Amino acid sequence: MNPLFIPILALMIPIVAILASMIGKPWLALKERQMEIEARMIAEKAAQYASHTQLLEQRVRVLERIVTDKGIAVADEIERLRDERIN
Repeated sequence: MNPLFIPILALMIPIVAILASMIGKPWLALKERQMEIEARMIAEKAAQYASHTQLLEQRVRVLERIVTDKGIAVADEIERLRDERIN
C-alpha cells in the first residue's frame, strides 16, 4: 500500500464532508419547502371538501324536513308532475 494513501484519505474525508453539506443543505431546504407547499394544498382541498359536505348536509336536512312535514302529499305531487310531463 502506498504510504501517501493515509494522508490523502485524511484530507479527502473533510473535503467530501464539506461538499456534501454544501449540496445537502439546499436540497433539504428545497424538500422542506415542497412539503410545506403540498401541506398547504392538502389543507385547502380539505377545506373545500368540508364546505361541500356542509352544503350537502344542509340540502339533506331540507329534504328530510320536506318529507317528514308533508309526508304522502309529496309523493302525490311528484306523481302529478310526472303525469303532466307525460301528457
